[in-house]
Amino acid sequence: MNPATPHRASLTVLVGLAAVGVIAGLLAGSPMLEQLMPRLPAVPTTNLAVGFAAVGLVVVAIWGVVGLGRAARTRARRNALASTVRGELSCGIRNRLLVRRLNELLDDAGGVRLGARFSVVVDELGVAFWNGGGRPHGAAHFPWREVRNIRADSMVVGGSVEHVLVLRVRHNGSSIELPIILSAGRFGRYAMSDAPFFAVVRSWKAKHRAALAAEGLELPPLTAPIPVIRPEVAAAARR
Repeated sequence: MNPATPHRASLTVLVGLAAVGVIAGLLAGSPMLEQLMPRLPAVPTTNLAVGFAAVGLVVVAIWGVVGLGRAARTRARRNALASTVRGELSCGIRNRLLVRRLNELLDDAGGVRLGARFSVVVDELGVAFWNGGGRPHGAAHFPWREVRNIRADSMVVGGSVEHVLVLRVRHNGSSIELPIILSAGRFGRYAMSDAPFFAVVRSWKAKHRAALAAEGLELPPLTAPIPVIRPEVAAAARR
């Protein structure tokens, strides 16, 4: 179970109680507000616009602080993992389908939880999902013998179509595909795409085949080559 889960649950309960209290106060005081509003002086339009602008700046500032904190946590986790594990490090973006399917695969009483940004370590032992900051903790691990297939696909996220790495895993008698969205890791970019994405897919597939061959297990069937999309070609296609 994620150690942060009790804290998050308590915070969620407090926020919910505060929201209920605000709504109840508004409902109880609505007759008083109806009598008070006509007596209030008119507010100049300019002052109202300035007020909205100030609120907008506060919201943007809070969003920026949260984003910087998330980036610092991701960087601390990556540095900690780079110094303790051997393998290829990637940053994943949490999506509901991935979390739901992880919970279908793994029989964890506390449930499998992933941070908004989590790390994926791929080495000779398999594929591991990591949470946390400077002291990472494992969320899930699948040895290569349980991985049946690795392929590239796409899925709709918000209003855009993003590349997704699909990992088919057979665990505890269930065979389920795990859709992993890889972070671009650059400011202003969301998900990894084009040549860097397909390079990661090829690398994972190569490690998978090498690990199975080392154990004398049956290799997965070869699929069509993954296209190598160069930056200039991708830029020309978007025009």
